[in-house]
Amino acid sequence: MVLNKNDVKRLIIYFIYDKDGIVDDYIIYMLNALRQNASEIVAVVNGTLENKSKDKLLSITNNVIERENKGFDVWAYKTAIDQYGWEKLVKFDEMIMMNFTIMGPVYPLNEMFECMDEKDLDFWGVTKFHKYENGDPFGTIKVGYIPEHIQSHFIAVRNSMIKSKQFQNYWNKMGEINDYRDAVGKHEAMFTKRFSEMGFKWDVYADMGEEYNNHPILCATREMIEKKRCPFFKRRSFMQSYDNIISDTFGQSALEAYNYIDQNTDYDVDMIWQNILRLENQADIKKNMQLNYILSSKSSNIDAGIIKARKIALVMHCYFEDLTEYCLHYASMMPESADIYITVPCEKNKEIVEQAFKQLNNNVQVIVIQNRGRDVSALLVATKKFIMNYDYVCFMHDKKVTQLKPETIGYGFSYKCFENMLGSKNVVLNAIETFEENPRLGMLMPPPPNHGDYYITLGLEWGMNFENTKNLAKELGITVPIDEKKEPIAPLGTMFWFRPRAMKLLFDRDWEYEDFPPEPNAIDGTLLHAIERIYSYVVQQEGYYPAWALSDKCADIEITNLNYMLRTMNNVVFHEGPGAGKFEDVINGLHSEFGYGNCGNALEAGLKNSSLYLNNDGVYNEKYKVDASNKSKDNDKFEYEFDIKKMDNAIREIRWDPGENANVTINDVVVTVTCENDIEKKYSIEDVTTNGIDLGNHIVFVIPDPQVIISLGGKYHVSKVTIEGHGVRRISDLDNHKISRRSRTVFQKITRVCNKLKNKL
Repeated sequence: MVLNKNDVKRLIIYFIYDKDGIVDDYIIYMLNALRQNASEIVAVVNGTLENKSKDKLLSITNNVIERENKGFDVWAYKTAIDQYGWEKLVKFDEMIMMNFTIMGPVYPLNEMFECMDEKDLDFWGVTKFHKYENGDPFGTIKVGYIPEHIQSHFIAVRNSMIKSKQFQNYWNKMGEINDYRDAVGKHEAMFTKRFSEMGFKWDVYADMGEEYNNHPILCATREMIEKKRCPFFKRRSFMQSYDNIISDTFGQSALEAYNYIDQNTDYDVDMIWQNILRLENQADIKKNMQLNYILSSKSSNIDAGIIKARKIALVMHCYFEDLTEYCLHYASMMPESADIYITVPCEKNKEIVEQAFKQLNNNVQVIVIQNRGRDVSALLVATKKFIMNYDYVCFMHDKKVTQLKPETIGYGFSYKCFENMLGSKNVVLNAIETFEENPRLGMLMPPPPNHGDYYITLGLEWGMNFENTKNLAKELGITVPIDEKKEPIAPLGTMFWFRPRAMKLLFDRDWEYEDFPPEPNAIDGTLLHAIERIYSYVVQQEGYYPAWALSDKCADIEITNLNYMLRTMNNVVFHEGPGAGKFEDVINGLHSEFGYGNCGNALEAGLKNSSLYLNNDGVYNEKYKVDASNKSKDNDKFEYEFDIKKMDNAIREIRWDPGENANVTINDVVVTVTCENDIEKKYSIEDVTTNGIDLGNHIVFVIPDPQVIISLGGKYHVSKVTIEGHGVRRISDLDNHKISRRSRTVFQKITRVCNKLKNKL
């Protein structure tokens, strides 16, 4: 069917979901553009809108449907279809079903509509997903693979198909959609194949070809916009799983698309930031948008007028007398027009600092603070009365790490922070220029340390601080996503540049010294460590993003270190481990090697079946082994009932093997042993011996073949053993941190003993 008339009667069903009930500006921009090419628009919202957002929608269309958040986009479309009814729908030349997951347009939509109107089609889309034959990752697609299909963010259906019984029956008999997998398997992935096989003709407006990429709108976004004039782009481009990106691209997709849209179209890219900063995790945004800035130490092009016009400050906490000259050196890199505030713990230090810093031409003020809260209170308490007067502030503090040996490890951390933030006068000027050029930038920080003992930071960024950070976020009213499985983009080391208005929420808390724990402080897990990680979430809550900054000198070192560590690890994995391959293949191989898969619950943890060994004659063997299956229907629970055959000898001890996998955590374990005369003896997790690591209320098995030994406290004739509890195939960041610290402590003790023996010899 060709639409060769000027007055095409077109209905657009536009689906919206927002967890906060907010309609962001990019949706209004999209609907205004669509309105110029539509006869009617109906907006279907899953959930309830805030009043302001509903008014914004009503300014576009008076047909706004708010419904229960069920059925994803599929049942939102069905709701609108049912409201109109087929008698009314067949009067439209074209009906479009589209949703909020795409942004744009970056080109006038009449280009696309005029092009597609001339084609003899029954249905069409903007983009398609190419056929994926290696199985069904969703587990819901009837044919067992992903067929080539129009992507459901935009599907247009013409009158020839609207009035067909096949299309009407499809929607009349649409089944329940319970989750995203259902939405893909029961609708998106099969819609094109189903109606194509019925003889309906289809096509898409923009595509890069089958061999280029299965998912070009996500992995070749710039090319789709620039070369194919695709008017839309996915909001997910800027925060999708980086696994997808690193497998199929160099990592440039989101950044190249963003820059092209910003520099070559009229689209206001601030609408992208408005939406993703409110709703998405900062770790995903940072990776996809490559939020890393290299600051030249050799030159700067910033206009001198900007430095004079902006109010700039350095806040530096100087605690150690012997580091005064060290701090002075870096403070001298600030522009002479910047104010410098030095906080110190006592009057003696104040005199030392004032004497040293008087050689600077800056306005320098030394403030004596209470020795409570360390560098955190130095910023949040000592400066709270004046910090909001500034446009840009650099916060630094002297640093000694005496608990690590050799002390060069801790010094390296300090060097990394100071050199990246205040490495030279040009580094400072370029940091300021970076804020000037990126109005949504709220914080610049060095990357986390990764040398020496700090290596565990990469992968254990939360340390023992996820729960206390979450609690602090709740207290502050922070609603942006915080996920234990995703790293905070936090200034670990607490040294950073920031835009004060991006930290207003934290300063508005009006901190006092008494809010902080008195000395001595623990080395992890305190309020100070929670604040260290909350900084970046405060910035995001205020509508800004955190980013890494490296001086060119430190960037050279960072690249070398990361390449060396990755190559060294690869050598071990390739030659001594599961072997070489693509990154995703190597990771999957490591999962298999360590008994860890993409799973999390008790059944998938290898706890579906379990074995019990009876110690009859002082040893365990297969002769006295009993198997049982997990009877629990809850994913994270296990419940085994072992029926024991009558044995001539009484049993003193039993051994339970909870599966064969490593990286299993069990807790709330109760063992019930039924003896002769139906006497029951109960044992808890505190009563057993294991080859795992006891972390208080739960046990972690880091090696394969976990074993739990239950001593009965005497000899008994046993008829039945029941074991219940919770189990997951996962080790949390907090547990990993505890295990790493415990291992390091043991290693240090062994080293000390060896050194003593060596000295005696």
